[in-house]
Amino acid sequence: MKLSHRIMHLTEGGSDGWGVFYRARELKAQGHAVTELTIGEHDVGTAPDILAEMYASARDGHTGYASVPGTDLLRDTVAARVQTRTGVPTKRHNVLITPGGQAALFAAHTAVCNPGDTGLYLDPYYATYPGTIRGVGAVAKAVQTHAQDAFQPRAEEIDKHADGAVSLLINTPNNPTGVVYTPETLGAIAETCKRRDLWLISDEVYDTQVWEGTHLSPRALPDMADRTLVIGSMSKSHAMTGSRCGWVIGPEEVIDHLINLATHTTYGVPGFIQDAASFALSAGQGPEEEVAAPFRRRREIAGRILARQNVVGLVPAHGAMYLMLDIRATGLSGEGFANTLLDTHAIAVMPGESFGKAAAGHVRVAMTIDDEKFGDSLQVLCDFAGELSRSAAAS
Repeated sequence: MKLSHRIMHLTEGGSDGWGVFYRARELKAQGHAVTELTIGEHDVGTAPDILAEMYASARDGHTGYASVPGTDLLRDTVAARVQTRTGVPTKRHNVLITPGGQAALFAAHTAVCNPGDTGLYLDPYYATYPGTIRGVGAVAKAVQTHAQDAFQPRAEEIDKHADGAVSLLINTPNNPTGVVYTPETLGAIAETCKRRDLWLISDEVYDTQVWEGTHLSPRALPDMADRTLVIGSMSKSHAMTGSRCGWVIGPEEVIDHLINLATHTTYGVPGFIQDAASFALSAGQGPEEEVAAPFRRRREIAGRILARQNVVGLVPAHGAMYLMLDIRATGLSGEGFANTLLDTHAIAVMPGESFGKAAAGHVRVAMTIDDEKFGDSLQVLCDFAGELSRSAAAS
C-alpha cells in the first residue's frame, strides 16, 4: 500500500538544523543540565485569571460542540480588536476561529492555492511554512532576504519569483529574525502583490511584541483588504500556546468558504477555550504588555552584553521573542556553532540554517528563560564565539 505523494513530501530531505534541538532534549531527558534558548515557549504560563475563566466555562457546560466558525462573542471580540489596531473595518463575518495559528496558515493557503500552484514565502522562515504550502498541494518557493539588508525583503526579489505564483506568505514581527518590516518594505510588497495579482498571507502572531517602531498590518494599506488574509493567535500575546486558539481575517466570501473547510476538517475550537480567549482579549492591552515585558527587558540585557564585544553581530531585533546573531566571524556555520556550543557549554540555540538558507552563519536565540540565566548564557555564548574567532584568525 502506498501513501500519498503529498504526505510523503511535506518536508524535504537532508539536515534541517533541528538536530541540535532534539539532541538538547535528549540530553535533558538523560538528566543533564541544559540551558535551552531554542523554541518560542514563554517561561511563564497562561495567566491564572484566564485559566479560571476556562475552568468556569467548562464547569458551566461549554464542553460540547462549539459553533464551527467560532462563537459570536469571540469573533466579535477579535474583529473589534483588529479594527481598533488597524483602522480597517472588520466584522464577525471577516473572522474564522481556528485551532491555533498553524491551522489558520493551512486554511489560508487552502483558500487561495490550487494543486500545482506556486506559493511564495520569505527565507528565513518559520519552520512549518514550506510544509504548510506543500500540504495543500502547492509548490513552495522561497524568496531570499539578505543579512546585509537586515533581512528586510526586497520587492524586486519577490517580483523575480512571481511567475506562476498565486500567494505570498510574510511574517512581521518576524520569527526567526526579530525584524519588523518597515512601512516602506510593506508598501513595496503590497504594490508587488497588486501588480502580480498575488494573495498576501500575513502572519501577525507577534503583533503585540514590538520593541521599536510600530506594527503595520498590510491589510490596512490601500486596496489590500480584499487580497490579504491575516493570521492571528492567542499563543504569543497571552501565553496560551497549548490552548490552540487562532484566527484568519479576510474578505467575507473567503471566510464563508473557510467555514465550509472547517466543517470538514477541524470542526471548530472548544467553547471553553474560546470563552477564555474572549475574556483575555476583553482585558485590553495591559495583560498583553505584561506577557511581552520580559522579552523587551531581555532584549535590553542582550544589547548591553553584545555592545561589549565585536565578534557576534546582532540583526536589528525590533520585535518578537528572538535574537538572530551573526556568528560568521567564528569560521563555523550556524549548525556547527550550535552543536559545539551545546557540547562544550550545554547551551542550546537554533542554527540559522534551521530556518532556510538566508540565515546560514547565524544562530537564533529565544529569550525565554529568566533574566539572570539569559544574561549569563548570552555572555558565555559571546565569550565562546570570541575564543573561536581568535583560533580561526591564528590558524
